[in-house]
Amino acid sequence: MKPPHVLLALSELPRALADATLLQPAIPLLRKLPRGTGQAVMVLPGFMASDRGNQPLIRFLNSMGYNALGWGQGQNRGQQNFSEDSLRERMTRMMQESRGKITLVGHSLGGLYAREIAKQQPDVVEQVITLGSPFEEGRDTGSHASQLYQRMNPNRQEEEQQLDAPQLSTPPPVPTTAIYTKADGVVNWKTSIQRGNFDHVHNIEVLGSHIGLNMNPGVWYWILKKLDHTTARAA
Repeated sequence: MKPPHVLLALSELPRALADATLLQPAIPLLRKLPRGTGQAVMVLPGFMASDRGNQPLIRFLNSMGYNALGWGQGQNRGQQNFSEDSLRERMTRMMQESRGKITLVGHSLGGLYAREIAKQQPDVVEQVITLGSPFEEGRDTGSHASQLYQRMNPNRQEEEQQLDAPQLSTPPPVPTTAIYTKADGVVNWKTSIQRGNFDHVHNIEVLGSHIGLNMNPGVWYWILKKLDHTTARAA
């Protein structure tokens, strides 16, 4: 599968800034959506990103009544600095504080981690929401970031077993939402949608860039709507 057109890739940064600009006037409207009651939400960053970039979303979710946190592992550089044990410990603490399961929101590579964790611990994860995460076949050849990722993670044998196996495209056994944009300039958008017929999986298209998905007003809207569904199921 081919990566996105070079013009989409070169325009990613200005389009991401546009996403953030559009977010500001949308926030008053987003605040009219139903509020949470303390449900736990963990936001996982994309490749080369960190919790700092997700702080606007995390702060907004907290202001809307949710117990939202980042992943707490610094910059996401791939398997070289990802500790699954540390993430599980953080999730356990969140469950104890919130007295309920956790919604995992993962941007790009963070979404791959979220899906795999949910497969291993469906009793801990309430639902998974991925933002431009390339989990389908063709993700290695369909991404402009794959070469940089491989250079930074040369010892990939263990990771290939965990993330590049054929079952990567199998959705976790919990409600799953795959949010994507056809204007994605980093990964081929076709690798970010769930193929096949699954009653518990929802593919949602938004307008915007790949980098700016965590600051996209359409994405924030759908995250709140999916969290509200969680509240309704628990009621």
